Amino acid sequence: MASASVGALLKALAVGGVGGVIFDQTGLPLAWMLGPLVANLIVSARGVDVRVPERLREVFLGVLGMVLGSRVTPQLAERVLDWPLSAALLLVGVAISTGVASAWYRYRGFDAVSAWFASSPGAMTAMIMMGDRSGGDPQRIAVAQSLRVVLVVLILPPLFWAFEGGEAADNAVAMATRDLWLLLILPILIPLGRKLKVPTPALLAPLAFTAMLSGFGVASLQLPDWGMNLMLWVLGSAIGSRFHGLSGARFGRYLFEAFIATLLALAVLGVFAELIHRSVGVPRDVALLALAPGGIGEMAILAVALDLDPVFVAFHHLLRMVALMMVAPFWARWLQRRFPP
Repeated sequence: MASASVGALLKALAVGGVGGVIFDQTGLPLAWMLGPLVANLIVSARGVDVRVPERLREVFLGVLGMVLGSRVTPQLAERVLDWPLSAALLLVGVAISTGVASAWYRYRGFDAVSAWFASSPGAMTAMIMMGDRSGGDPQRIAVAQSLRVVLVVLILPPLFWAFEGGEAADNAVAMATRDLWLLLILPILIPLGRKLKVPTPALLAPLAFTAMLSGFGVASLQLPDWGMNLMLWVLGSAIGSRFHGLSGARFGRYLFEAFIATLLALAVLGVFAELIHRSVGVPRDVALLALAPGGIGEMAILAVALDLDPVFVAFHHLLRMVALMMVAPFWARWLQRRFPP
């Protein structure tokens, strides 16, 4: 790793550490994720070079995948039969929320291709690439996608915390240490997932492997308190340090646009989350997190840290990502014909 990258990483972790301590002392929820995220977002937007290398982020995403997979139990099969209905509601909700958010971006001056791909809630890298190939503005798509993820991560935990009287944050690390040897397999699982072209391989390959072991009662990974906080610290710093190089005025404009788009999407998806709550019986906060327009990795972090049925949440986000990957190429071709450059 080059010295400049090491320096940027150390700054990101130092800034994140300060943010984590401040959030922790003030009693805010998910202190060791949101504190590093907010602190790095602020300094990154002001031009400070803070970065978390992708390989390091993937390692900690793999740890998260193992923690998530460890929540799979034999009893889970009894609940899976209820999921097709919630999956159908998810897909309809995603379609409507994407249309509403894209209409807002169109009002703000986005071209049609950029507006739709900026609004697609998931598979961020693929949406940026497809939008670019279809004639959209890759920078505006990338910034809108990134800011939406950040805003969802910032909005939902305090919202859950406020409605639940501050108890959600206390669930973050209430587990005994167990089967840490599973971490030694990560250097095999992540490259294997990449070779097999698994979506988000750093998260889903370890998740699938650990889910199989946990489902049969062989092994499951449970981290100590400090391990969970370390994982949240690094991943929170990685999310917050994405905005280096944007001017203050441009960043403020993009942030306003993304904030309104995110609120519109959450409002639509909140209606469908209520339908899932009433029809399937899952708690409202679990249903909303399963539909929330964030990335699968970030939403999995929240699900595990807040103890909000992470397997249900991850399944629905994976379904959404696969559906977007299947539909997006056809939608891109239609947009190109309907709105030629």
